[in-house]
Amino acid sequence: MKAKAIQILNDNWKDGYTIPSQNLYPYQWKWDAGFIAIGLAHFNMERAEKEIKTLLNAQWENGFIPHIVFHQLSETYFPGPNFHKADLHPLSNKKYSSTGMTQPPVIGFVLEKIYHIAENKSAALEFVKDCIDQVFKAHQYFYNYRDPKKEGLVYIYHNWESGTDNSPIWDCIFEIMDSPVLNIERKDTSIVDPSERPSKREYDHYLHLINCAKDHHYDDAKIAENSPFLVQDPLFNSILIKSNKALINLYELIGGNEAKINQLQQWQEKSISSFNSKLYDAELGAYVHYDLRNEKPIRLVSSSSFSPLFAGIPSKDQANALVTTMVEKFGGDGLYLCASFDPTNEKFNPKKYWRGPVWINLNWMLIDGLLEYDFKELAQRIKADSIEIIEKVGFYEYFDVRKKFYTASSKGYGAANFSWSAALYLDLINN
Repeated sequence: MKAKAIQILNDNWKDGYTIPSQNLYPYQWKWDAGFIAIGLAHFNMERAEKEIKTLLNAQWENGFIPHIVFHQLSETYFPGPNFHKADLHPLSNKKYSSTGMTQPPVIGFVLEKIYHIAENKSAALEFVKDCIDQVFKAHQYFYNYRDPKKEGLVYIYHNWESGTDNSPIWDCIFEIMDSPVLNIERKDTSIVDPSERPSKREYDHYLHLINCAKDHHYDDAKIAENSPFLVQDPLFNSILIKSNKALINLYELIGGNEAKINQLQQWQEKSISSFNSKLYDAELGAYVHYDLRNEKPIRLVSSSSFSPLFAGIPSKDQANALVTTMVEKFGGDGLYLCASFDPTNEKFNPKKYWRGPVWINLNWMLIDGLLEYDFKELAQRIKADSIEIIEKVGFYEYFDVRKKFYTASSKGYGAANFSWSAALYLDLINN
């Protein structure tokens, strides 16, 4: 399995970056690149560093890092650069074509993780020194342009920015959106089973949101004022807070960066306070998304609800409540941990993208967070579940949560030979 994981990462390597999978995802994705770099660091540190540098090369002048970098043209993916038209923004990257949206800001904690994996610490620290100010600038972008209320919680304007693309979390927003019916030629449903992918109507909403952003030339202030989708996402903000802490740790290692450390600490204090006062739902025993456009919480539980553990956000009492909710709702008999959406909810779908299947990257974050709060037994269960699923069917994009589903002929869902599943498997077995 280790050899197969390495082979997948080698096969998916292009000239300076890794694609998530052949055909379905032929470009470089932001949070994929971070998770992939962690796996690469276990056997090819040069490529791990190159993965990060290639992504950072596409950074915009205002610090923004796009969610897809279109390094070359492909006929197997839609919407591509001609639809996104990111160059409408005056500060977009003039060399690298990209989207005008972002993804969870993983690179901060990835830099720290790569440093810890590295055998040659001095060389790794030199690489960190070369990158870290760009990552700091990316965080500065979020607090300057994506926090209109100055409360330390940043918004996303598109569900794709969350990483959890078609989660039932977004249904209540899409139900009241008047998106036009678009005549488009999808590429994804000709590559994988359409029943595992978002629906045609969901894609109407997705593309409508991009068109809204294009109408405003991707101006964040205008998007905040006008976009029908404006959400404070606990997963996105948890990852930002986790990466803030990683940057503090790395700047302290480097030395001589007191002003940046002080700024990061100020962001942390405000973000964590607002996070707990606004996004924690004591009745549910979980963190929830907040619909900033309609000023109301979205009171549904998903794997994102537990992601604050990864960033050290909850108090001990809140952490205990999260674990109770996870075990009671997600950890029932016959289920692997951790489903991407509440298995006790009527919207749960065990095979459809982010509406129920297990994703290895979320599990990887939950394991780390649970260990930080000393929930060793539950962390070990999720780790064992993750490894068992992969060893049963291979390195797929996402996986069924039902143990009874797995037979000798079972497969995973979505793309096969998926890079971050291979990369994080390598990290799991090396920890």
